[in-house]
Amino acid sequence: MSDTTDAKLVHLSNAIRDEARSLGFASFGVADIDLEAAGERLEQWLADGYHGAMSYMAAHGTRRYRPAELVPGTLRCLSFTVDYLPEPMQRLRDALDKPSAGYIARYALGRDYHRYIRRRLQALASRIAERIGPFGYRVFTDSAPVMEKPLAGKAGLGWIGKHTNVIDRSRGSWFFIGEIYTDLPLAADEPVADHCGSCTRCIEVCPTGAIVAPYVLDARRCISYLTIENRGDIPEPLRPLIGNRIFGCDDCQIFCPWNRFARESDHEAFKPRHGLDSTALETLFSWDEATWLSRTEGSALRRTGYEGWLRNLAVALGNAPTTDAVVGALEARRDFPSAMVRRHVAWALARHHRPGTN
Repeated sequence: MSDTTDAKLVHLSNAIRDEARSLGFASFGVADIDLEAAGERLEQWLADGYHGAMSYMAAHGTRRYRPAELVPGTLRCLSFTVDYLPEPMQRLRDALDKPSAGYIARYALGRDYHRYIRRRLQALASRIAERIGPFGYRVFTDSAPVMEKPLAGKAGLGWIGKHTNVIDRSRGSWFFIGEIYTDLPLAADEPVADHCGSCTRCIEVCPTGAIVAPYVLDARRCISYLTIENRGDIPEPLRPLIGNRIFGCDDCQIFCPWNRFARESDHEAFKPRHGLDSTALETLFSWDEATWLSRTEGSALRRTGYEGWLRNLAVALGNAPTTDAVVGALEARRDFPSAMVRRHVAWALARHHRPGTN
């Protein structure tokens, strides 16, 4: 590569950084596409069965960690982050201490981030094309077999912490990640060092013990998996440990020391909607399907489905303090058409020393 070409690519990288900032991205980096080491860890994780029923994690084979097999011609991955923390950290801790209200993972309180970020990535790609002409690319946000976290790490946007989330020492871990696979031969950024040190706070606070070793997550025990990806019953031994978490879990981030540097998002799209950050469990449980569909339109909450939503709420109600409102809400769903929901309602009623049917 000539010095002139090299200088042009450096200039292009700087221009992309500026354009990304103007579109609301918090950080940007360039990664090479050598993910063989990450691929080996993935294959071992799959062999251990830690993916549970998420068969799609194995379905794409080597394309997940060989980007050029997924998008032929790919030479680099442009990696971006978008902050999403909607409120001060103390309010998250307070929410976990309110067992009568449902706790929803903060990424899901606002609009679905997938479409929001992809639109901005597409806009960024269009701006690059306006500058240099047509080029090969494809945009992603948790939307294809892409190893987002290892790529973000290789792009210098942070390190993968012991909880398996990416941590930026200047802004914590409350951010989404998006990518552009491209044929542009930009210079790759340098990865940053792991700064978890001897800290094991995330492992200690995980309610269900899902972080089975540093940097290893058993999804089958993870509340995010159990309440979102899992389509069947939540194992009974884990139900009391879920507390009031009705969609996902943030504990490993809430108590990570690096998140003292977390920044609240200025993206209005990620602010809570419909009071979902503080609504009483019995109120949420009373929503019929039409109401649920209306209140979750354009939201990641749709992923769990209405039956999964009621299942999760039944567990949380079983863990809530016994009140007439809680028991009454459960009894109103005692004969719900879904057998799965009925089983969880019966369990919850038994927790309040009320007979149930399944």
